[in-house]
Amino acid sequence: MQFLLAFIVAAPLLGAVAALLPAPPGLRGRGPEQAVLRHGVTVTGVILAATIALTLGFDHDAPSRFQATTDISWIPALDVRIHLGVDGISLPLLLMTALLFFLCALYSYFKLPAGPSPKAFVALLLVLESGTLATFAVLDLLLFFLAFEMVLIPMYFLIARWGGAQRQAAAWKFILYTLLGSVVMLLGLLLIGLKSGTFDMVALATDNGRELTHTTQLLAVLAIGIGLAVKTPMWPLHSWLPDAHTAAPTVGSVLLAGVLLKMGTYGFVRILLPVTPDGMATFAPYLGAFAAVGIVYGSLACLALARKGNKGDLKRLIAYSSVGHMGFVLLGIASMTPTGVNGALFANIAHGLITGLLFFLVGALKDRYGTADLDTLAGATGAALYGRAPRMGAFLAFAAVASLGLPGLAGFWGEMLALFGAFDPAEGLSRPAFLTYMAIGAFGTLLTAAYLLIVVRRVCMGDPKAGPELAVADIQRYEFAAWTPLVALTVLAGLWPAVLLGLTDPAVQKLLAGGNS
Repeated sequence: MQFLLAFIVAAPLLGAVAALLPAPPGLRGRGPEQAVLRHGVTVTGVILAATIALTLGFDHDAPSRFQATTDISWIPALDVRIHLGVDGISLPLLLMTALLFFLCALYSYFKLPAGPSPKAFVALLLVLESGTLATFAVLDLLLFFLAFEMVLIPMYFLIARWGGAQRQAAAWKFILYTLLGSVVMLLGLLLIGLKSGTFDMVALATDNGRELTHTTQLLAVLAIGIGLAVKTPMWPLHSWLPDAHTAAPTVGSVLLAGVLLKMGTYGFVRILLPVTPDGMATFAPYLGAFAAVGIVYGSLACLALARKGNKGDLKRLIAYSSVGHMGFVLLGIASMTPTGVNGALFANIAHGLITGLLFFLVGALKDRYGTADLDTLAGATGAALYGRAPRMGAFLAFAAVASLGLPGLAGFWGEMLALFGAFDPAEGLSRPAFLTYMAIGAFGTLLTAAYLLIVVRRVCMGDPKAGPELAVADIQRYEFAAWTPLVALTVLAGLWPAVLLGLTDPAVQKLLAGGNS
């Protein structure tokens, strides 16, 4: 198990180096392009298999305990250690990350986005995978920061080189926002490490902020929280996200929404809640307020884009929906209760599965029609996917109702638990304020249903003979293979939430209790 986790984190980097080398003669296939794309599928598939093996070998009777740990001294002068481990909080994120990267590599094998070099594309994809997996596996503050930053450059190039219109501006906006947030976050991490005398996240969580003064905790939460909020993204630090999603290639959008946004909320749960509890308690009402505003703001922006005549881009609409959905995650975290934090972690996974599927579908629509503009797709009566491509229409309708939180699907449980957490926040937090946030969040669910049902009506329904004169191919086999696991897991998590909550709840209980089970 110890070797397995280290392999999961390091193997994508080795795979990225191998992708840049010439393929062995027996593995070239029809040409070098096919060989390197096959290499990407193979490496991500091996990582997924290793992550499944890690999950099967995980002691599910003790999910609050860090398992498969590695602890090696790296920089003795600063007491920085290569410390890896996985518990019930990080294991689902590792598994979802490995799955999404494999599905993206499989999709790219058949539908490579237009760009300069397949070798560079696969290498960047694997570096990105290594950085995201490391973020969820490391247990040292400085290693967390390095992994957190490791994803920026590959994502920048995936947008700037393989993206669509306005890709350069979107890539620069992405990198500038996240880098500025990260600089501030680094100051907060250094403050915690230097004041407490260690960068070890397990020791800091067990100490539960007792070695840090209230002022130090406030400064640390403010600095680290800004960096994490940019990556989440929290309103009003979200403006880089719609541009990045609109310009990114399909797999870039899937990974950005499904994996990279989770790094920010994971940092709130893994670092700020256990290490700086007093500082978080002070800022929690403000975090809850930003979260509530983000829920309504994201939904209203989507409603505006969905309206007829507004030339709304579907990728941009789904990007704004992420601002609203991540607002529920932040609201659950702000409640500082086991119910709310469990809801936040559940919503993280649900959002990754459902929004990843939505971006796959919208990317496929854009490939077929040459545009993601809703007015162009819908024409006078609607795009009529039910009549032209019924299986794709069914997939899109399923993803939409899952995203709006239909009971029985994964999107329901996370949002409901986050609202329950706000209904009865942690001791010391203002209950009237959080009841207000809960009411705003509940209103946001109605707005979410409104814009998603409008999208389904305009894209899936209509007269097939009245829309654009274009034959629309239904779902291809490779698309079916890439999308079906997301559908299956969305249904599984919705019908059997205990699969996920059984992992997260003991770990959350221990985390909020200051390391005491």
